[in-house]
Amino acid sequence: MVQHAQTPVTSPPTSAPGSRRPAGRRAWAIAVVAGAAIVTAGAFTTVPGLLVTPLHQEYAWDRGQIALAASVNMVLFGFTAPFAAALMERAGIRRVAAGAMLLIAAGALLTHAMTAPWQLTLYWGVLIGLGSGCLTMTFAALVTGRWFVHRRGLVTGALSASSHLGQLLFLPLLAWAVDHYGWQPPVVTLALAALTVSALVALFLRDHPADVGARPYGSEEFVAKPAPAQGAARRTVTVLFAATRTGTFWLLAGMFVICGASTNGIMWSNWVPAAHDHGMHATVAASMLSLIGVFSALGAAVSGWLTDRFDPRRLLTVYFTVRALTLLALPLVFTASAQPSMIAFGVVYGLVDVATVPPVITLCQRTYGDDGPIVFGWTNSAHQLGAGASAFLGATARDVFGSYDTVWITLGAVCLVAALLAMVVRMSDGARGFAPKAEAAR
Repeated sequence: MVQHAQTPVTSPPTSAPGSRRPAGRRAWAIAVVAGAAIVTAGAFTTVPGLLVTPLHQEYAWDRGQIALAASVNMVLFGFTAPFAAALMERAGIRRVAAGAMLLIAAGALLTHAMTAPWQLTLYWGVLIGLGSGCLTMTFAALVTGRWFVHRRGLVTGALSASSHLGQLLFLPLLAWAVDHYGWQPPVVTLALAALTVSALVALFLRDHPADVGARPYGSEEFVAKPAPAQGAARRTVTVLFAATRTGTFWLLAGMFVICGASTNGIMWSNWVPAAHDHGMHATVAASMLSLIGVFSALGAAVSGWLTDRFDPRRLLTVYFTVRALTLLALPLVFTASAQPSMIAFGVVYGLVDVATVPPVITLCQRTYGDDGPIVFGWTNSAHQLGAGASAFLGATARDVFGSYDTVWITLGAVCLVAALLAMVVRMSDGARGFAPKAEAAR
């Protein structure tokens, strides 16, 4: 078990039922505010794919230089998450989330004045990558773990879907705005949205139910708030080293490398160019991504509900198998317009796009107990490594082979490998190194 400082409590705990009022609507309000932050941050992750052509035309920058900003963004997005989870435990969820939104807004506003490719990498890749990395599914897991005892799977699924909901709300509008007004006005508008959400987070988000004298949703006992954890960065690294001694971590990380490569890695940066190869207009391609986002949100919410009721490992096997079949079929159904076959692809692929997240979060929580959110953060880093590699290698394969068909087939094949990995995950592996926390969490 990873040891970290025992922390004093702010209020004396009690086991008497009803000794503090239940969180009730307040817990759901906290989930909504957290979801708004994830939605807004998620919108920024899809923008680079819309900016490649406008920036290439306006500045004559190489496409590789523009794509570098997206790759840096993805990698930092992933590696920030585990440290952000530990930082939130020390400085507070509200402070870190509000600061992250300000960092995102600053990065977007600075791109308005950039004159060189390295500035795009700094502003969009580094600043927005760091900010959005604080508002990932790790953030969702931390909020859910503190505020909910019942409905955890459902809330986790809904918050996990929030990032893709950002695609639904912003992407088609952004694509239309870029076509009609250029790339700068939409980016500034997104920056203003980030500033607004930062204010909402600062005003309404709370770190713990004890801050408002309430019990977590569904809990019969008051849970006292621990004092800020010390050595956040050290604990994050220590948890990683402890987790790497378990087979469960490597299986989950391996699955999430494949997951990242076969979802946001290829779709956010390569979908629009792939659609262009088939004669599809950029606005239609963005609408297809939005369709995927709609059903991603639905699929994640349903997956959360299913995770509360079924073995998460079996769910992962099903999800990766379905994703593999859709990607293998894509070269056969890709058309220049939103034909029924393309719509069917978007629906089915979307349903399993983010559905993998609630089962993996649950496996981390059951296996690693209180360290579960940090372990999931590192697992999510593996997800983003896969995404970054896929974004670059997918474009390279297009240059080499002249189409994306090889990419879709390869990703479909590795998704079948992920389905096999899910079948051999053993939740007890990690528990041996992290008990008794894992046992208490079961």
